[in-house]
Amino acid sequence: MTDTAFARTITDLDHIRLYKLLQRQGAADDAPLAELIDAAEVVTPQTVAPDVVTMLSRVRVADPAGGAERSLTLCYPPEADAARGFISVLSPLGTALLGLRVGDTARWRGADGRETALILRAIEFQPEANGDYTE
Repeated sequence: MTDTAFARTITDLDHIRLYKLLQRQGAADDAPLAELIDAAEVVTPQTVAPDVVTMLSRVRVADPAGGAERSLTLCYPPEADAARGFISVLSPLGTALLGLRVGDTARWRGADGRETALILRAIEFQPEANGDYTE
C-alpha cells in the first residue's frame, strides 16, 4: 500500500520503462506500481523537480518515530540488493518511494501485513538533477 494522499510525479522515460517492465512481468493492471504510474503526473526528465524520487535516485530516509537515517537507491529488479540499500521499484518499499518529494512519507504493507512508513529526508543523488536524462 502506498500513500496516495498526494500526487506523484514521474518522468516520461521512467513511465515508459516501468510500463514495459510491468508488461514483461505480466503484472495485473491493478498492481500497486501500475496504479501509481497510471495516476502520476508525467513530466520530461529535463523538467522534473530535483526533490522528486526518480529511478536510480539515492535517497536518505528515516523512521517517523525518530530512527536513524539510512540511504537507499531505487533501482530496477536486476540491480536490487537490499543488504547494500538497492531497493527494487517492484518491491512495496520501492513502489512507495517512487515519485515522492522530500518531506513526504512513504507508506506500504510488508510481507507480514503490517503497515510501515519512512520519511523522505533528502535526495542524495537524482540522475536528472545531475544532467543525466537517459539512464
